[in-house]
Amino acid sequence: MSDADYTRIRVGDVQVGLLGMKESFLEVIRSHEASQWDEQVWSALLELLRRRNYIPSSAEGEYKKAIEREFRTFLGQDVATESPHVMLVQVLGPGCSQCNRLEQVVRSALSELNLPASLEHVTELNEIAKHGVVSTPALVINGKLFCMGKIPSPVKIREWLTKEAPVPSPDSGA
Repeated sequence: MSDADYTRIRVGDVQVGLLGMKESFLEVIRSHEASQWDEQVWSALLELLRRRNYIPSSAEGEYKKAIEREFRTFLGQDVATESPHVMLVQVLGPGCSQCNRLEQVVRSALSELNLPASLEHVTELNEIAKHGVVSTPALVINGKLFCMGKIPSPVKIREWLTKEAPVPSPDSGA
């Protein structure tokens, strides 16, 4: 397996990176008939992925749903996308002082706004390049690139975070 078989997926309200997903999908396609793609297949995929990744037993149900969604997408099937309850905020950069500073400013803004979010500092060049970033630090919120090559003002960051915060559903009690 190569480093190229690293896939980021949403599991519940967080993004995780998994090694060997495409390879596992291909193995299941070879070993199961299409009519057998059910709970047994999702469990088999979970076990294949567990060989290379940490998957907590307490989150198996969420992982199975995410794996099924990714597998169906891999097959080209239409899949209903889930609206995340927590926004994903990514600081992109190799870990230099400017990138670390942007992460601190974002963390502070999230805290001030009391917003639920998954904050990641992405340092892998391949992942950074997937966003079209040519200058770091960069800020991505819910998959959208908001800035690159600079640290925006805290006011601007708070504005973007507020704009991108998920709207709670009426039945969520929030």
